[in-house]
Amino acid sequence: MKKREKSAMTAQNISRKLRCPLCHEPVEVRELKSLVCVNNHTFDFAKQGYVNILKKSVGTQYDDALFNARQKIICDEKLYEPVHNKIADIIIKHSAEDSLLFDAGSGEGSHLQTILDKVNTETLTGIGLDISKEGILMAAKNYGNPLWIVGDLANPPLSDKSCKFILNFLSPANYSEFKRILAEDGIIIKVIPGSGYLKELRRELFSDTDGKEYENNDTLELMKKNVRLVKEERITYTKFLDAAALKDLISMTPLGWHADTAQIERFADKGNKEITVDMHIVLAAAEN
Repeated sequence: MKKREKSAMTAQNISRKLRCPLCHEPVEVRELKSLVCVNNHTFDFAKQGYVNILKKSVGTQYDDALFNARQKIICDEKLYEPVHNKIADIIIKHSAEDSLLFDAGSGEGSHLQTILDKVNTETLTGIGLDISKEGILMAAKNYGNPLWIVGDLANPPLSDKSCKFILNFLSPANYSEFKRILAEDGIIIKVIPGSGYLKELRRELFSDTDGKEYENNDTLELMKKNVRLVKEERITYTKFLDAAALKDLISMTPLGWHADTAQIERFADKGNKEITVDMHIVLAAAEN
C-alpha cells in the first residue's frame, strides 16, 4: 500500500476525532486521498504520506540539516532513551481502548515514533503535528504509522476532548487548545529542560553571558496558571558523545544557532565528551 493511502486509512479510522481547521466542522476521508469537511473544505494527502492543513507556508529556522541531526541524536545516539522509557511507562499505565497520542510540535517525528515503538499497542494512534513542512515531510518519509500533519498548534484539526495523551517535548505549548482537545481523563505530558540540561554545551558557547545558566521557572509557572499539575518527575543522567555526535547535537539545538564556527569546532573536536541530560517530565490534567 502506498504511503498516501496508508496515511489516509489512519485518518479514516480516527475521523470522528478530527475536525476541519477552517470551519471546525466534522471531516471524512474520501477515496483515501483527501480530508473533506461538510462544507467541502478539502485537504489532500501528499504522496509521502502527510497532510498539510495550513492556509499558507510558514518559514521557520528549522531546516533539513537540523532535522537530520535531531534524528541521529534521538535514534542513533539514543540520547533521550531514559526519558522515552518513562513516557512509555506512563502511557502504558493509563492507556485505554481507542486512545490518541498527540505530539504537539513533533518536528521530524523521532520522539513520537520511538515512544510508540516502546508502547507497542494496537489501541493507541499517534498524531504528529508541526508547523515545519520540512520536519513533517521527513517524519512521513521515515515513519509510516502515525498521522503526520503540517499545521499550527493554535488550530490543531482535532475534535473537543479527543486526545487521551498530549505530548509536548521541548516545544512551545498552546494551553487553550490543549484544554479543548484533552479528554476528561486525559494527560498532558510536558517535557522541559532542567537547569543542568546540556550544561557543557551552554557553558562552552555562552561562557561570558547569562546564557551559560538556565532555569525553567517561567515555563512551570505558565503551565501552573493554565492546567492542573498532577505530578512532576526529574530525570538526570550523562552520556558520552563522540565528535560527530557533538556536532549533530549543536546543529539540532537553538543553543548552536548563534555560535560561531570556531566555537563549535573547538567544542566538538574534543570528542567523547560527557553531556548532561536533565529533564522534568510534568504531567497535567484538565482543570476541575
